[in-house]
Amino acid sequence: MIRIRLSQAEADRLEGLFRSTQDRKLRDRLQIVLMAHRGRAHKDIAADLGIHRVGVTRWLNAYCGSGLQGLLPKKAKGKAASIPDHLAGEIRRWVIEGPASQGLDRANWSHEELADHLFKTHGIKTSRSAVQRFCAKIDIRPHRPTYRFLRGDPAKQEKAKEDLEGLKKSAGG
Repeated sequence: MIRIRLSQAEADRLEGLFRSTQDRKLRDRLQIVLMAHRGRAHKDIAADLGIHRVGVTRWLNAYCGSGLQGLLPKKAKGKAASIPDHLAGEIRRWVIEGPASQGLDRANWSHEELADHLFKTHGIKTSRSAVQRFCAKIDIRPHRPTYRFLRGDPAKQEKAKEDLEGLKKSAGG
């Protein structure tokens, strides 16, 4: 059985952290150490917290070996991003300039088309959802209108206004 003996300063520090932390995992682990310091049996600590006795032993060993650092929850590693961050500027430029600037015959990008173009240009095979997450991360939306009224041909704009007026008159009468 692992015996935990803390100095008063260390016990106060752990108690303060226990009361102030919002992280449930850390709070439970601190509670294990504090209860063991007060002389509570491992099986009783496990019963009080609703965990297995082996878990109590694991966290006491972690505290003995690494101190408070051993109790801190670690973030799961997860899969590395398939699109490197250094391509953010290039992908942003693709979206802003549109697919036509890349020699493609479409008006707007989709996430799937961006993934396909990324594979063709850089050999990076990735999914539609990975491109969607990457675009959200760099704050761009590929589905944007390509037509801008202020950049349009004034003669065509005038003709369109006349056509709309003609439609309004015929619909009202």
